[in-house]
Amino acid sequence: MSFQSVWRGWRAKVHDILEVGDGNPVGRVVNVFLIVLIVANGLAFAAETVDSVYQRWGPELEAFNTFSVMVFTVEYVLRLWSSVDIPLYQRLPHWRARLNFALRPMMIIDLLAILPWYLYLIVPFDLRALRVLRLFRLFRLLKLLRYSPALLTLKRVIAQEYRALLGALLVMMMLMLFSAAVIYFLEREAQPDKFGSIPAAAWWAIATLTTIGYGDIVPITPLGKLFGSIVMLLGIGMFALPIAILSTGFSQESMRHEFVVTWSMVARVPLFSTLDAAEVAEVTKLLYTRLFQPGALIVAAGEAGGAMYLIGSGEATVQIGPGRRAELHEGDFFGEMALLEHRRHLHDVVADTLCRIYVLDSEGLARLGRRHAEIVRHIKEVSKDRERENEKVRRAGRPARAKSSTAKKLGETEAQ
Repeated sequence: MSFQSVWRGWRAKVHDILEVGDGNPVGRVVNVFLIVLIVANGLAFAAETVDSVYQRWGPELEAFNTFSVMVFTVEYVLRLWSSVDIPLYQRLPHWRARLNFALRPMMIIDLLAILPWYLYLIVPFDLRALRVLRLFRLFRLLKLLRYSPALLTLKRVIAQEYRALLGALLVMMMLMLFSAAVIYFLEREAQPDKFGSIPAAAWWAIATLTTIGYGDIVPITPLGKLFGSIVMLLGIGMFALPIAILSTGFSQESMRHEFVVTWSMVARVPLFSTLDAAEVAEVTKLLYTRLFQPGALIVAAGEAGGAMYLIGSGEATVQIGPGRRAELHEGDFFGEMALLEHRRHLHDVVADTLCRIYVLDSEGLARLGRRHAEIVRHIKEVSKDRERENEKVRRAGRPARAKSSTAKKLGETEAQ
C-alpha cells in the first residue's frame, strides 16, 4: 500500500469523524468532548471577570484557555485538511476546495475563536485592547451551532424569514419614533429636562414599548399618562409580530424536515418501491408518524382496526399466543386485514426497540386507493396470502413461524 493511499485513508477517516459526527462512533465521542469544552470555555470566560476568582485561579484559567486554543486549532486544521473529501469539493483543486471551505460561516467563526490568542502572542496590546480581544472568545460559544440542530434550525429560519423580520423591525422603529414624537409634545413643557427633545424621549419610548417603563422617566401630565398606557399596549403587539414570524418559520421548517425524513423512509418501504418520487410524496402526505419506546404496545388485541401500520425503523413482535410470535422489521406492515375487514385486531403488537411507525388510517387508505389502486390491490393480495398461509398452518397443526419475506413474515399477525 502506497504512502499516498494511506494518507488519503487517514484523511477520509478524519473527515468522517469531524463532519459525519453522530454517524461515526469515534465522531460521537469527539463531538461530546468538543461540546463540553465549548461550554466550559464560556463558564471560564465568565469566571475570569470575577476578581476574587481570577486572583485565586488565574494561572489555571489561563492554562485552560491555552489548552482550549490548542484543541480548537487542531480541530480547525484537521477540518481544513480533510475538506477535500467533501463530495461538493472533490472535483476542485485541493487549494481551491480548502479555500472555499475556509470561507464558510462556521469556519470563519472557528477562526475568530482562536485568532486573537495568536495575535496577542505576535503583537503586544495594552490592557484595553486585550479586553476587547478577549471578547472574541465568545465566538467559541457560536461553535455550538455545528452541534445543535435547534440552533441550526433557528439559523435557517432567520435566513429564510429575514425580509419579514426586517419589515417587522422597520415597523418597530416607526412605532418607537412615533411614540417618542407624541410624548415629546405632551411632556416637554412639564419635564423639559427629560422630554426636551425627540431623541431624549426615544429612551422612554423604547423602555415603555419593551417593558412597562424603566422608571427613571415617566409622564406626569394626564394626556402623557394616557398615551403611555396606549404605548404599553402597543408594545405587546409590537413584539408579537417578530415572534409570530419566527414561530411560523420554525413550524414550517419542522414540517419540511419531517416531510423529507418521512419521504426518505417511505421510499424504502417495499410496499411503495414501485412508486416514483412524486407518488411517494403523495403517499407521505397521507401518513402520520408515531414513535414507540421499547416495550410499548403498538396495537392491542380487541382494538378497532381503523388503520394499518408500516414500520419505518425499529423492530416489533406480534404476540400470537403462548410460545408463538412473529417478528416485524423495517419495511413490514401490519393491521391491514383488520382495516380492510372492518373488525378488531386479534393480537398484540409490541415494540422491541425504538420504533418509528407510519400510520395509514381508513380515510388515507381510501384516498390512496383512488390515486393508486395497484397499491391497495397489492395489500389485499398480501392479506389473502397470509390467510392461505395461516390456513395451511392450522391444517398442519403446528405453530406458525416468521419467514423472510414481508408477506410470509407477517402471515400470523391478523388472520389467526
